[in-house]
Amino acid sequence: MKKILTLNNISVAGLERLPRDAYEVASEIQHPDAILLRSFNMHDMDIPATVKAIGRAGAGVNNIPVDKLSDRGVPVFNAPGANANAVKELVLAGMLMAARNLVQGWDYARGLSGDDAEIGKQVEAGKKQFAGMELPGRTLGVIGLGAIGVQVANAAHSLGMNVVGYDPDITVQSAWQLTADVEQASSVDDLLSQVDFVTFHVPLVDGTRNMINADRLRAMKDNVVLLNFSRNGIIDDQAVVDAMESGKVYAYVCDFPSNLLKDHPRVVALPHLGASTREAEDNCAVMVADEVRDYLENGNIRNSVNFPKVYMKRQQGSRLCVANANVPNMLGQISTALADSGLNIIDMINKSRGELAYTLVDVDGDIDAACAQKITDTDGVLSVRVLHG
Repeated sequence: MKKILTLNNISVAGLERLPRDAYEVASEIQHPDAILLRSFNMHDMDIPATVKAIGRAGAGVNNIPVDKLSDRGVPVFNAPGANANAVKELVLAGMLMAARNLVQGWDYARGLSGDDAEIGKQVEAGKKQFAGMELPGRTLGVIGLGAIGVQVANAAHSLGMNVVGYDPDITVQSAWQLTADVEQASSVDDLLSQVDFVTFHVPLVDGTRNMINADRLRAMKDNVVLLNFSRNGIIDDQAVVDAMESGKVYAYVCDFPSNLLKDHPRVVALPHLGASTREAEDNCAVMVADEVRDYLENGNIRNSVNFPKVYMKRQQGSRLCVANANVPNMLGQISTALADSGLNIIDMINKSRGELAYTLVDVDGDIDAACAQKITDTDGVLSVRVLHG
């Protein structure tokens, strides 16, 4: 019986992917084999030594100590693209709210008083201060063309917008899905110089922290609209507030309220609603539960943020799963240990990702504890698992 610890409420649709006759799932459990979570902050958590996998029911993993887990040979799985439609819809809603001053107009209407005739007079007198702009013909910049960014770019193009994208690490799959009319910017600064709206779909790393700052804001068009449904910290909030006060920035729509932002008349700050739809929560939970289950049962790795993608169809006999530092002669040492135990290799696959590597080996017999320990003791090996047929 495998044990799964949940640190947040995980959608039932995902938990149902873990058969009850093989998995015990609970929010309080001793010696878990894996952990499933959403936004729980694991950085100060004492992660049990029994944990073999972490599954994040979402895309971002800033709340997970990935480096520490990598050192232990523990893959961290996520669910890229599972919430893409939900975030896309919120970005489109954010553009419309900003362009048409919908939030400001709604606040104005809610504050009206008097009989209906008086309210009607106030509406006609006040509506001109909420006049907005239409989206067709405007230019949207999309920074980050992963699953979400591609959907945002394509949807904006369908609304008649000109779209400019930038992503130096765009995958072939994303490129195939992107409409051909999306223009390619040569750099972040090249993109920012062209746009009326800009939206961000990148992780928060050293290279993206305060990507939008006072210097870059000064180089942008007047009355630009900024949208951040990605990660808090990508935009320098104080710089944006200063730019709104000077009239440089028209509006700021984000998913990360703060005391600085929440009461500003040109800010729409939402309570982190990006993936908060029933469909997105189900999709994320299903994807990550399937990934963790496949890893625990078969050793396969899909959508890990720290280990390479590795898949091999199961053969008869035992399967050896080895996470190790990406150093020379590791395969030779693993093969020698198996041969010394009289085991013949049926199939093998090895992949690397940066400083980490991962190996699956199917053999024609049972891998005993002594053989597994010999491989575990090999310099550079981070974790070893034996899966019996």
